[in-house]
Amino acid sequence: MERNRRERNSRLLITGGTGFLGSHIAARLLQDGFEITLLARPSPEATAEQRVQRIMDWHDIPADTRRRLHVVQGDLCHPGLVPDAATRCRLLAEVDEIIHCASETSFVERKRVQIEEVNLRGLERLLDFAASGRCAAFHYVSTAFVAGRRDGFCAEILSTAREFHNAYEETKCLAERLVWECCRREGILTVICRPSIVYGHSRTGRSLLFNAIYHPVRAAVFLRDVFLRDIRENRGERARAAGVGLDPGGTILHMPLRIQAEGPGIDLVPVDFFADAFAAIFATALEDGIFHLVNGRPTHVGEIAAFTARMFGLRGIEAMSAADLDGSPRSAIEAAFEQMVDVYRPYMSDRRIFAREKSGPIFARAGLECPSFTFEVFQRCMSYAVDVGWGKTSGQRW
Repeated sequence: MERNRRERNSRLLITGGTGFLGSHIAARLLQDGFEITLLARPSPEATAEQRVQRIMDWHDIPADTRRRLHVVQGDLCHPGLVPDAATRCRLLAEVDEIIHCASETSFVERKRVQIEEVNLRGLERLLDFAASGRCAAFHYVSTAFVAGRRDGFCAEILSTAREFHNAYEETKCLAERLVWECCRREGILTVICRPSIVYGHSRTGRSLLFNAIYHPVRAAVFLRDVFLRDIRENRGERARAAGVGLDPGGTILHMPLRIQAEGPGIDLVPVDFFADAFAAIFATALEDGIFHLVNGRPTHVGEIAAFTARMFGLRGIEAMSAADLDGSPRSAIEAAFEQMVDVYRPYMSDRRIFAREKSGPIFARAGLECPSFTFEVFQRCMSYAVDVGWGKTSGQRW
């Protein structure tokens, strides 16, 4: 396997290749010279092939590189993964390594059945496929938050957590155990990669996904726009009642908003580092292992609040601890904001610290260091988000 990777002879099957993380992995490994097959679903608007080609267009993958890219229509929710037995048999005979990126990332409890179907039942079907063929290695893209509800140090080992913030964390933790147990039983190399919160490209700001760190920023901008419209169109009566108003120059909006935040901050990773880090682990991991793809330098919510205020012409946003808030009642603005960011609130007061004892040396040897989440990086990413309407006008649906 080491020689096959070095000589780019490994045939790779990637799931989730039209998604945010999966498409970056596929693009990176294509550019590194690997032969790749993407398992992709059709959509009501496009075939599986069309969806993949659109995402490769977005990544600016040239035509000669795409000759190493193959698309197979399939679905993790299909009993055999692919519609016909002949295609399945061919893949079983060809695939050397599987990179499993496909996942249902919703945090919403009402979607639990769908989350479990994709993240657990779909995974079981893929593991059955891996065990039935010549697959020598299974690379699983998980999340650092399988650590569950806890504080402090989180090691690069299988999580024993029993309490979680949402169904996504829970199913990813259970999925890791499925991967580990099945692959160890079948003699398949097991590599689990756990990114923290991934955002856009640190140098270009480009992204395919605008949740997580983007969501509270967008919520603050939405509230800003509501009050600006009120001031400009309705004499600002609603704004005055909420203690909101423009500064004398008419350029900065004072909008009092206290955000509860505990702990050291949010571990943020740009997608360019994620792709480079995954490639480094992929190239060197020849033994079973679990690796954190994390920053290691959390960004406090107060910093993100300050960045938001600076970029979007706001004043009055503060990050405060529960003790500082001291049980004081929330204003209407604060209640609206908390409702909009409710599913992300645990991550705004995160006390989990992710170890890099295994991944750190690999990144150091590859000359990789995760960029800091500076204002300049924030501005590039949020400018791109605004330009594409927070994803609404970023192009065709993949």
